[in-house]
Amino acid sequence: MIGYATLGTNDIVKARSFYDALLGELGAKRLMEFPVEQGGFTLWGTGWGAPGIAVTTPHNREAAVPGNGNMIAMPMQQRAQVDALHAKALELGATCDGPPGLRGPEGPQAFYGAYFRDPEGNKLCAFRMGPA
Repeated sequence: MIGYATLGTNDIVKARSFYDALLGELGAKRLMEFPVEQGGFTLWGTGWGAPGIAVTTPHNREAAVPGNGNMIAMPMQQRAQVDALHAKALELGATCDGPPGLRGPEGPQAFYGAYFRDPEGNKLCAFRMGPA
């Protein structure tokens, strides 16, 4: 149901560098990008048939600000991948918004997640559903 989600940026060059490195950890690459003069819209994904993440400067040319309550969550196959992506994000300049860990009880629907904010404050989550 989701094709892609978009985050705003005030510095598309820095955002491209951050997301190239971060999403590259998940096997994603740039699928589409427009010139900086046209807002620099850039879409990353693992393929055209899978959901993606895009970053762009706002169309109205006003400052990009993180949305209160907005977040992009990315599923992982293993809890170790949650830990690794969170660590990579922090290495790239993100800030921790909730360290990796189990939220709620262990079991078949266990939620293991880690939260971070990109250098401009957009909130992301890496998560794994299910038992360890």
